[in-house]
Amino acid sequence: MIGIDTNVLVRYITQDDERQGRLARRYLETQLTMDSPGFINHVVLCELVWVFETAYRYSREQILKALQRLFESAVVRFESSQILWRALDLYQQGQDFSNAVLVLVNASRGCEFTLTFDKRAAKMSAARLLADQ
Repeated sequence: MIGIDTNVLVRYITQDDERQGRLARRYLETQLTMDSPGFINHVVLCELVWVFETAYRYSREQILKALQRLFESAVVRFESSQILWRALDLYQQGQDFSNAVLVLVNASRGCEFTLTFDKRAAKMSAARLLADQ
């Protein structure tokens, strides 16, 4: 298995740097196989969404399509596909992707809830807002 960093995915998807885009495409499309897949962890996906939202100003729809393509790849593995597909659903519904991943991972690890000051994150059923009573 080969770990893949955020910057490689950014160049692969955006192709905004000719040399790095070419290298990323060549490696990911010719070297990753079912026997030697790429591995993308939760941190990389959260970074990827953040980069696309802030630096590239991609729309939510563009980001959703990019993530769906990654999730459907036969030669890429993830920490937890089930959590990521659910996070993608929440993101499509307007939730922050990183918050969704965080709350869902915590719930999958047996947390009763995730405590947060983030009002939007607290709208998820497995999160609670920490506020004055």
